[in-house]
Amino acid sequence: MKSEKDQDFPWWLVALCAIGAFLYYQVWVSEIYSQVMATLATGIYVTVYVTLIGYVMACLLGLLLAMAGLSRYQVLRQFARFYVEIVRGVPIMVLLLYVAFVISPAFVVAWNWLTHPLGFDPMKTRDFPLIWRAIIALTVAYSAFLAEIFRAGLQAVDKGQIEAAQALGLNGWQRFRHVVFPQAFRTILPPLGNDFVAMVKDSSLVSVLGVADITQLGKVTAAGNFRYFETYNVVALIYLTMTISLSLLLRRLEARLKARQER
Repeated sequence: MKSEKDQDFPWWLVALCAIGAFLYYQVWVSEIYSQVMATLATGIYVTVYVTLIGYVMACLLGLLLAMAGLSRYQVLRQFARFYVEIVRGVPIMVLLLYVAFVISPAFVVAWNWLTHPLGFDPMKTRDFPLIWRAIIALTVAYSAFLAEIFRAGLQAVDKGQIEAAQALGLNGWQRFRHVVFPQAFRTILPPLGNDFVAMVKDSSLVSVLGVADITQLGKVTAAGNFRYFETYNVVALIYLTMTISLSLLLRRLEARLKARQER
């Protein structure tokens, strides 16, 4: 009978590392793999840029929505619920296209209408970069999911501690900063990390707008050299390297936080 230690050994990670090492070896020795990797390398920056900016903005918007959802004002609560339910009910691909080709042109029209009396030159729709349309779409999409994560974390804080902080004379912002959010953060860290990894993968959807990320460059490269097997092997390898590395890093961070709590 296997021991608990043997059962917990990450053989799946060993297998993935072996496959990854083989593919990276092919990149090193194979001219085709090397050319594909060199072409896709420029898309890594775009993917990381879109993910980081979109995720930070989604976290800020999601936190505001969560606080609105827990507000004592019914208007704010209803607005937050309306936003979350609408956005969560629309596929990210549809939302991406809607933001890029409906909301963005409408924003340009509104901008020109507001700035025309001030003498500004009219803005054209093509002046709105596609990469920022993609970032805004991912921000809108993930803010709804993150809002629910923040809301659950904030509600998990013991009300007794909030009342104790209030008794000590802390105002609302001080209670949130020093008592509520630090405790809620420990609860929401795992799902926040999972959503960040998910956004790395979902950032590949921006390729439908022609944004030169890893997926888009992979499609262009494969269409040019007809080496679909090698090209998409490298595309998958890059995404797996990023997502698995992030997942392992987040697990280590969670373990450290748990160890600190137990001390």
